[in-house]
Amino acid sequence: MPACIEQFRLPRFREIPDVGLYLDQTVKYVNRYLTPLGCLEITSSMVSNYVKKGYITNPVRKQYDADQIAYLFFISVAKSVLTMENIGRLFDMQKATYTAQIAYDYFCMELENMLQYTFGLKDTLDEVGTPEDRSEAKIMLRSTITAVTHIIYLSSRFDTMNAAGGADEEQPAPEEPRLTLPE
Repeated sequence: MPACIEQFRLPRFREIPDVGLYLDQTVKYVNRYLTPLGCLEITSSMVSNYVKKGYITNPVRKQYDADQIAYLFFISVAKSVLTMENIGRLFDMQKATYTAQIAYDYFCMELENMLQYTFGLKDTLDEVGTPEDRSEAKIMLRSTITAVTHIIYLSSRFDTMNAAGGADEEQPAPEEPRLTLPE
């Protein structure tokens, strides 16, 4: 998986199609990017449920735009560590602090940054955004992403162990994942 992590990149907000994607197209688009992470896929029924519960807005003429797709990327990643209620709270914090484009791009940069760091592909974490931006929303985003990347790391290691025949066999020890706490 480290090779997948090294190449992993989410589309930035301006790169997300804004022509409107139908539900099945939206699900395929999101899952195509998240597949290398192993465990974060969404389904059409999940998306419909997020709309029904008000986590994302209703599609216009059954088509999802860039804002909705950006929210789906975040939900897909964060749902492994946060309840939907807390994801909604984090959305509200982000909306009060940043535009949708800035919040989503911070999320992408932070996820890529933390994945590479956790998997030992780089020695230091990059500062996302401006150094003077120490908002609670940004700190909570980093905390969420830290938790997600550790789950992805552990899943990857257990998958490797299972593929090699279980935990009883001696496995080469990878570099330890790095635990990063917000300052």
